[in-house]
Amino acid sequence: MREPTKEDIDALVGPATPHFAPQLRARVEELVVQLSDGHPVKKYARERIEVLERLAFASSKAEEGPREPRSRPGWDEIPSTAPAHDPLPGRK
Repeated sequence: MREPTKEDIDALVGPATPHFAPQLRARVEELVVQLSDGHPVKKYARERIEVLERLAFASSKAEEGPREPRSRPGWDEIPSTAPAHDPLPGRK
């Protein structure tokens, strides 16, 4: 098997949704497990894993564009309004 690249990581993480974030996190970890801790692709994978961990408790990746204000009419009626940059607290 060839050595994984940053593009391989992006191919897994790019289309991630909250529902599948934990499964994709496991795939990314498995992809880079054999790399040394100092390997640049493994470091990049760890950064992207952090995004997946936040996304798992969010309703949207929302990496681009402005945040919706919580004062917007109807905001309280949205079942899950947590973006990946401000996720809900993890469940214990």
